Amino acid sequence: MDLPIGEITLIVAVIIMTAGYLVSNWMKMKNGYPLENSWGKAVYPKNDQAVERVKLLTQENAELRAELGSIKDRMANVERIVTDSGYQLTSEIEQLRDKREAN
Repeated sequence: MDLPIGEITLIVAVIIMTAGYLVSNWMKMKNGYPLENSWGKAVYPKNDQAVERVKLLTQENAELRAELGSIKDRMANVERIVTDSGYQLTSEIEQLRDKREAN
């Protein structure tokens, strides 16, 4: 049973493409990316580990948002202090210079 070169090439190509597809899906699952169905829509695995991971990431996201809000408030206060105090301090220094020059 001798197969022509064209058929051997086709069989090898199909095997390589199938192996690539399997490796790609394995890597997606290993790294937490969703798989895709035949229409390209994401299909998420239904296991306890994935659900727990989503819960932890959601909690971490909420904590980071709260911390970011706190940092924004602190930054606003620092900006207000720097801009207000700087202007007021400069005007006070100028008043003292004027008084000193007047004497």
